[in-house]
Amino acid sequence: MKLLKIKKQQEPEYIAVTQGNKKYVIRNPFSDELKINGHKQDIKIFEDEEGFTFLEFKNKKYLAEITDKSQNKYTVLLNGLSYSFTIESPISYRRRKYLEKHKEISKLEVVSAPMPGKIVELLVEPNSRVKEGEAILILEAMKMQNEIITQVSGKIQKIYVKAGDSVAKDEVLMEIER
Repeated sequence: MKLLKIKKQQEPEYIAVTQGNKKYVIRNPFSDELKINGHKQDIKIFEDEEGFTFLEFKNKKYLAEITDKSQNKYTVLLNGLSYSFTIESPISYRRRKYLEKHKEISKLEVVSAPMPGKIVELLVEPNSRVKEGEAILILEAMKMQNEIITQVSGKIQKIYVKAGDSVAKDEVLMEIER
């Protein structure tokens, strides 16, 4: 007679990754035993009688709203501050890290609109050189002017927009050759 080893059922696990690549391992997200990075957290998510969603943490209530969801990418407004992150399974997280490690680095960096809005001013022109962190254009969204900065140093290869253009979220604004 052969005895089968019964595998203990694993806790459900997800990985939240911020835009800055900070990783949070979340276990048992739908139970009272929520763990983040191995530590039990006393976080409650609930709706009030008026339909507003709140997050309660350390005896403080925070108004929460998912403002954008696209596949596994979320943007959450929490007490007036916006947080963007992805939710991944452990397998998809390992696959993404593997692909990032082995991808060929492109010589072309594409700059996309982080939000819908109107182009107020271009601060660069084709063939000009830019440094990482430099403002390249001003985008007006929700009556606020936002400087869009470059994440790389290089030469402006192509500009797809002009002042006065309306753009959608993730629309390509320009390309920078590294």
